[in-house]
Amino acid sequence: MLLALDVGNTNIHLGVFAGSGSHARLVADWRIRSEARMTADEFALMLRGLLGSDIESVTGVVGLSTVPSLLREMRVMMPRYFGSATHVLLEPGVRTGVPLLVDNPKEVGTDRVANALAAFSTYEKPCVVVAFGTTTLVDAVSAKGEFLGGAIAPGIDIAVEALAERTITLRKVELRPPRSVIGKNTVEALQSGILYGFAGQVDGLVGRIRRDVPGFDADDVVVVATGYLAPLVFDECRTLNAHHEYLTLEGLRLVYERQREHSRRRQ
Repeated sequence: MLLALDVGNTNIHLGVFAGSGSHARLVADWRIRSEARMTADEFALMLRGLLGSDIESVTGVVGLSTVPSLLREMRVMMPRYFGSATHVLLEPGVRTGVPLLVDNPKEVGTDRVANALAAFSTYEKPCVVVAFGTTTLVDAVSAKGEFLGGAIAPGIDIAVEALAERTITLRKVELRPPRSVIGKNTVEALQSGILYGFAGQVDGLVGRIRRDVPGFDADDVVVVATGYLAPLVFDECRTLNAHHEYLTLEGLRLVYERQREHSRRRQ
């Protein structure tokens, strides 16, 4: 059983895979709130609470974190609590098979690398990966599986919190489609501006990629949405044509299997 951990600024998404290779399947997953001050011991306690006795069946652990403090604790937690399991931490320098065609590959978030790997492995064609999380990431993956770069914008939650904090008369609202794009009250006006505004932002960025980047103007380019906020915006975006809820976890699974294979070849 493989335990995969995607530790972000807002959420921790973890999943359990059974089997390997083409027979691998995600059998359970959870999302919990991320806490930047969580220690290695608290991390392990949380995992034990979620997995229960199944934790004894974990034979491999793979993870990533875009939060430096939590990445440090994961380095401690994995060997301390999963000493008999194979563990892989995705960070700069780990071989993934994804060429990073950018100025400084070490600057690319490991979540973006995992998404690129999973997207290309899943669709086997040029992809634009739109990850809706703390930030909104719009990344291009070539027909060869190369990470070409992308765009980073503030996420929906950040925008909502900023509006609530910086204005006196505006407040946090339930994010759902309003009756009309023309809001008839403050709540609906906020819902329209946030949902349709972000949808327009994504459509604009994807449109520019398809127009300006060679190889992305074809009809078979996959524009895949992922991230915990993707269901909120997916139906409002005209350019998205696929939704993969577990893209990052799948990318982590692939990284784990490639590392295991690399280790076997070296022996």
